[in-house]
Amino acid sequence: MTTDQVDVLVVGAGLAGLHTATLLARQGHEVLLVERRPTLTGAIRTTGIFVRRTLEDFPLPPDCLGPAIRRVVLYPPGLRRPVTLDSARDEYRVGDMAPLYVAAARAATDAGVRIALGTRYAGRRGEVFLLAGRDGPTGVRARFVVGADGARSRVARDLALDRNRHLLVGAEEVFGVPRGDGPPAFHCVLDPAVAPGYLAWVVNDGRHAHVGVAGYAHRFRDGLRGALRRFAATAPGLSGVDRPEEVERRGGPIPVGGVLRRIGCVDGLLVGDAAGAVSPLTAGGLDPCLRLSELAAAVLDEALRAGRPTALAHYDGAALRARFRGRLLLRQGLAQVRTPAVAAAAFTLLRTPPGRAAAGRILFGDGSFPAVAPFAARPATGRCR
Repeated sequence: MTTDQVDVLVVGAGLAGLHTATLLARQGHEVLLVERRPTLTGAIRTTGIFVRRTLEDFPLPPDCLGPAIRRVVLYPPGLRRPVTLDSARDEYRVGDMAPLYVAAARAATDAGVRIALGTRYAGRRGEVFLLAGRDGPTGVRARFVVGADGARSRVARDLALDRNRHLLVGAEEVFGVPRGDGPPAFHCVLDPAVAPGYLAWVVNDGRHAHVGVAGYAHRFRDGLRGALRRFAATAPGLSGVDRPEEVERRGGPIPVGGVLRRIGCVDGLLVGDAAGAVSPLTAGGLDPCLRLSELAAAVLDEALRAGRPTALAHYDGAALRARFRGRLLLRQGLAQVRTPAVAAAAFTLLRTPPGRAAAGRILFGDGSFPAVAPFAARPATGRCR
């Protein structure tokens, strides 16, 4: 078995892993990023929703983003008398994730990151991290490892860090739509019979439609795919749109327990879904994954330059978690909506002025993942195509 040596091994080439690797390489460190998928354009799991703060703070390639969304429509069971909320600002844009990953990978390689696709992280043996790739097994000696390997992170297990215990499962279909007369909109349905413990959704930005459901796996009465099939048959926000025969299918686990407490140790750290870095209320993970990656890169840079692994003590999930108490409580409240009657009762409050104002603060407010690291001016990460 051949053995390689690098400063940092990053496991997982989602946005969290790509961003962390790129920042470290730009700081002059030798970085190897491994991804088990043979291509970055396959097996996409995220809807790709970027919130306003992300769009303001990160130089995402504009040609990888769909039209701006200012409208959110909330539906009770039965879809009658929805609550429509409009913002004066551009609140969301949906990323075209396949070319966005390609653009991010191009930025990483331009910075000096070595990317090995079709390469699986196979565990740890002493000081060596084991990989299984196209050319057989290899070993890597790395000063630090970054687990960007998803909600069920094997790196977290090998480093004896915290692991996600509170998970939803989600699935969606994505397909092109003709440009309609109405404004781009984000449609959310609160119906525990369809999406137990969470939401069903339609995002229609006039270019693509994302139709999905998510909830607790054990509560789906006819399985996740059955729930998606039932919802898609009557999903709102698609008037005049014919579902094509061929659609892109996405799915996977969604951590909703908030940032984990122990996300770093002297040997490495976790980012993205592996660290639980998603919004505990909305399950939107792209803003938290990018912001936590900034902190991860800053802490690792300090540790590498000073030669002190103890610098990773600054990477404290418990401190970040304290910023989410309110949203964790709201998330727990949403999980307790178990019957359509309870969901309908919640809409009685939501239709009042205080209820609408509260919903607007959650959906359109400036609160998001805390700004955990200073932002430096950086060039855009390339063009989408």
